[in-house]
Amino acid sequence: MQIAERIRNLGTETAFAVSGEARAFAEAGNAVYPFHLGDIDMRTPDNIIHAAHQAMLAGKTGYAPNAGIPELREALAADVNRARGSSYTAANVAVQPGGKPVIGKFIQALMNPGDEALFPNPGYPIYESQIEYFGGKAVPYAYIPGENNFRLDFDALERAVSPKTRLLIFNDLQNPTGAESSREELEAVARFAVKHDLKVLCDEAYFDIRYGGDSVSLSSFPGMEESCVILYTFSKKFAMTGWRLGAAIGPVDVIDVIARINLNDESCSNHFIQIAAVEALKGDQSGPRKILEVLRERRDLGVDILNSIPGVSCYRPNATFYLYPDVTELMKAKGLEDYEAFRKDVLYKTGVSFCTRLHFGRALPGEDRNYIRLAYSGIDADLIRKGLGLLKEYAQA
Repeated sequence: MQIAERIRNLGTETAFAVSGEARAFAEAGNAVYPFHLGDIDMRTPDNIIHAAHQAMLAGKTGYAPNAGIPELREALAADVNRARGSSYTAANVAVQPGGKPVIGKFIQALMNPGDEALFPNPGYPIYESQIEYFGGKAVPYAYIPGENNFRLDFDALERAVSPKTRLLIFNDLQNPTGAESSREELEAVARFAVKHDLKVLCDEAYFDIRYGGDSVSLSSFPGMEESCVILYTFSKKFAMTGWRLGAAIGPVDVIDVIARINLNDESCSNHFIQIAAVEALKGDQSGPRKILEVLRERRDLGVDILNSIPGVSCYRPNATFYLYPDVTELMKAKGLEDYEAFRKDVLYKTGVSFCTRLHFGRALPGEDRNYIRLAYSGIDADLIRKGLGLLKEYAQA
């Protein structure tokens, strides 16, 4: 059977390939310390599970409205408005089967073939994949080391824009680096978007995964509420990765298009899960607070151990559940210049499984440092201590 040519433009999320390799290594009888995949090993809070169960028993197992049930759309608008100072209503919300579908539907709604779209590199690989799949040109911009964390390379962003640029994908509280833009940086991005008349996907998957202070949305700056679509997901804050529920939140004309794509793609999101999501937003918040406390403990433990390892240095990000240490000197000490050779060497000698910089986009010209990404959302403190202890022994050998 002849496969459609456009499939050649469809990328993948290579972290899942790393996961498969780690699983095979574990099935062979080896201990594995899984830092590779941003899943969460904590259970969804009980009140959310109970709400889903009760909704099923009440018969909420059929089709729902394609844009989402009204009570969830209203609750999402209220939640986003409280945190971002926005003025959204239910009409600005289209519920999705996860956060990831928002990426493709935003691109379908606003990009024509041949248009250019700016995306972060390193960054979530699905951005580039979806831009190219729908016939656009994916143009990368970079994050670079700063004083206390990575920062947006704004000069590179300015160089990347052209008369054909239509979209900007912006992931503050960034995967994989953990970078968080300052208010000044956000103001500069907002001015940049307005200046070039760009429509912006604000990927705010990690907006509530932070350990101090308050997150600030690009959509809250002048001219941005009318130009931004927010990617919202229940996966992180509520430990609902497998429930597959999220939302697109933005201007009504774009949201109406996204809801129409819903009707064509999946009809609607799961009804009883939407009922549970209302409980997640409006009910007891002790569960999410506990999840955040556990993640903070893991972050601090991981950063402290990583910075004690010869040839490794790591920022302490204030958000997300990722660490992005510089391992340049460690790779040199081991005589390993290739990322995959290093990753496999560490896996087979220590059981520590992680992703590398190249799982988040092609290396950009001028890159001269080496990084790996460690996710601590799916590994408990004891295993973090043991796994990174083995990595330290590996570095010292």
